[in-house]
Amino acid sequence: MKKFLLLLAFAALTSIPASAGTQAAIRIKCGGSALTDSQGQVWAADYGFNGGHLSLTQDTIGGTMDPKLFQGGRWGDTPPLTYTFPVANGAYHVNLYFAESYPANQVVGARVFDVKMQGTTVFPKLDVYATAGANTALIKGADINVTAGVVTIEFDNIADHAKVAAIEITQGMTSPILTLNFTHPDGAPVLGTLTYKMSNSLINLGGVVPLVKGQATCMIVSSPSVLGLVGQFQVNLSLTDLAGLTLWQINTAMNPSSLNFGAVQSSALNVVIQN
Repeated sequence: MKKFLLLLAFAALTSIPASAGTQAAIRIKCGGSALTDSQGQVWAADYGFNGGHLSLTQDTIGGTMDPKLFQGGRWGDTPPLTYTFPVANGAYHVNLYFAESYPANQVVGARVFDVKMQGTTVFPKLDVYATAGANTALIKGADINVTAGVVTIEFDNIADHAKVAAIEITQGMTSPILTLNFTHPDGAPVLGTLTYKMSNSLINLGGVVPLVKGQATCMIVSSPSVLGLVGQFQVNLSLTDLAGLTLWQINTAMNPSSLNFGAVQSSALNVVIQN
């Protein structure tokens, strides 16, 4: 049972939402030129933005194997900084890359902003310094559904100016599917949001998945090392209802090298939440 829970937690955290369309991954270096990361992935020069200003820095960034991805970026003014990308309809996973390298904003509350995807706030009152500290990489991820052929990511200023260092948009293709079903004892689907977090001394990953009829569907990544996920991690999965109350939670430490993801087939987990 313990190993199953570890597999469940890591599978959910290294998943990409299932989708019917086909779309190449989008990776851009905000405010900068094209580069190739430590995994051999190519990041395009900045595009897709409606305005904003360049932040050009060469500060040392910790907590990542790819510090250049987190150096500088693009910051927003008025109107809010917005990125749009035409894509095939379907489900996507969006990773946003941040680092607070401006000394004047290395104070809790100095730079705070909301992040919207598809018009919905997915990261309210994000404070990168409060979350990760100074000159430290932070990755925030969320799953979205595209129905009108466009991914829209908006950064709304609250305190000072929102800033983003890089954007990654990926779509699952052929991986096995993991379906999480959350229901009440009477069979009614749970209404709420599944939040996932994974962190160690080098990487902070996390995101939110709104339940659709009590269900979250993902594609399992068979090789976590491709995502840079190696070594010991602290893992948290939690389900909250529409009022923000925690209904279900898993907290554990784990090492993905001890799990065989290549043997995992499409599967489902059914969780009954007591009223």
